[in-house]
Amino acid sequence: MAKRRLDSRAISDPNRIRVLASPVRHELVDTLSALGGTASVAALAEQLGRPADGLYYHLRVLCKAGLVQEIDGPEGAERLYRLAGTGRAPLRLAYRAGRGGNTSALSSYAHGLLKVAEHDFKRALEMPGVVVSGERRQLWAARNKGWVGRAELQEVNRLLEKLCDLTSRARGPGRDSLVSLAFVFSPLARRSKRRGQL
Repeated sequence: MAKRRLDSRAISDPNRIRVLASPVRHELVDTLSALGGTASVAALAEQLGRPADGLYYHLRVLCKAGLVQEIDGPEGAERLYRLAGTGRAPLRLAYRAGRGGNTSALSSYAHGLLKVAEHDFKRALEMPGVVVSGERRQLWAARNKGWVGRAELQEVNRLLEKLCDLTSRARGPGRDSLVSLAFVFSPLARRSKRRGQL
């Protein structure tokens, strides 16, 4: 089986990225992907624990931005929503750093992503039976800071890509635990010593 490229649907348009900066819309897109790329509003509402009426506005915004498509369901069934393009692959962003890039939109997106992650983490802390240690651990928040070389940087990116692939799959045989993975990986500029500090 050919390896799926995670950047095959990368979005670079700042306006489309800003649409995804909304935590609700971010969750809708992620949930559509987790449900196989297509779902009804009722199924989305059930997964998100939100009233269906409150999702229609956000789905219309996603459709207008070309990130989601509204399609006819089976005869007599409610309409369905599908991720645009290939439908099943999770959406990814194309980063254009520097002047004239999409940095403002990416910053807004990261802010929304971290809000969703915080919400997921807080809810998971209250879940009965959540596993917090060992090989079947389900809950983890950490921040690391250290130095890497070129080979280590390549390995970090390879592992992050693998994690994205593993945690972006639709439900299937043997895959019955719904999880969320959010991360921010960034270089740090060395700070110069301030006067008076040793």
